[in-house]
Amino acid sequence: MDNHTLLSSFGKWISPINVKKLSEQIMKTGQDRYTKKFTTYTYIKLLLLSHLEEVESLHAMSDTLFDDDIQQELGLDSISVSQLSRKHRAVDSNLLATIFYQLVDQIRHSQPGRQVMPVKVIDSSTIPLNLTNHPWATFRKTKGGVKLHLRLVFMEDGASYPEYANITPANEHDRTQLEVLVDDKEATYVFDRGYMDYERFDRMTDDGYFFVSRLKKNSITRTIKSYDVEQDSTILSDEMVAVGGPTKRMDNLFRLIEVDDSKGNRLRLITNRFDLKASEISDMYRSRWTIELFFKWLKQHVKIKQFYGQSETAIINQIFSALIVYCLHVLIQLNTKSKKTILQISRFLKAKLWKDCRHWLRRISGIP
Repeated sequence: MDNHTLLSSFGKWISPINVKKLSEQIMKTGQDRYTKKFTTYTYIKLLLLSHLEEVESLHAMSDTLFDDDIQQELGLDSISVSQLSRKHRAVDSNLLATIFYQLVDQIRHSQPGRQVMPVKVIDSSTIPLNLTNHPWATFRKTKGGVKLHLRLVFMEDGASYPEYANITPANEHDRTQLEVLVDDKEATYVFDRGYMDYERFDRMTDDGYFFVSRLKKNSITRTIKSYDVEQDSTILSDEMVAVGGPTKRMDNLFRLIEVDDSKGNRLRLITNRFDLKASEISDMYRSRWTIELFFKWLKQHVKIKQFYGQSETAIINQIFSALIVYCLHVLIQLNTKSKKTILQISRFLKAKLWKDCRHWLRRISGIP
């Protein structure tokens, strides 16, 4: 890190955002054609700050500009609620998505050679919305919502980061997203039994994609070959099996591993990887907890349960900006080689938000 920077901690935190590329994209789309002060980049910075500070509403967001430091950072001394509302509706969601994927690319290149074959965890989380205020987000007769489908990279040191996100109506079934979320033959994908699909599992195997999942309780299997179970492990059985009955079955043979989880529940894990130990397959499936923790973090530490706008664009922008917040934390964690958790990094950042960033960087790096 640059020990001579004069940036505030907030300025350092958002510095990985490629402002030049963002400006070029804004110019191409004409996003700021009739804008004088409240530019798209200013809006993005205010939105990220609002996530960080967990600002409750547009009125509260407008009131934050009473702070001199925020005024200086944004180049604004005031902004009305109506202006904020219009901006939420107007900013192209592709701009926020592009920032997110650029940060993901930086994270990927910040840790070269850390994994030969990474584990990528797939899951989704439904975000409920009031159907009265969001009539476009029909889910059930009396409920509205959207679903965030996510691919998370699980790193060897236990850390993780979101790599790909797709936002759909809440009634979109998880299985339909495997075609979108699985695209890397150099990874092993881990997902729950909600993604179980005989035809798709066969197709993934034929196309050279690796996966670990849970087999549904009612799935019929026929043992082709049994493998020795590792001693002093939680593995109960390890077999090569044919899956399915007379009318519906998989063309390929798969590996079925039975194991007890930490609560004593028996899990039937299905995979097309025969080159690893059964305990390694079990450990891969256990990495699913990272995506559950990630969704929990989103719902508890950024503004993802309450939304600042009602339009579809406003909702998508807020979700992508929440993902950007997390990626910015991960980049600081990687670049400083910090042992602090994402939550600690966020807390220290808020405590030193407008101070010289060297104070914040020393704290998260463990330097006295």
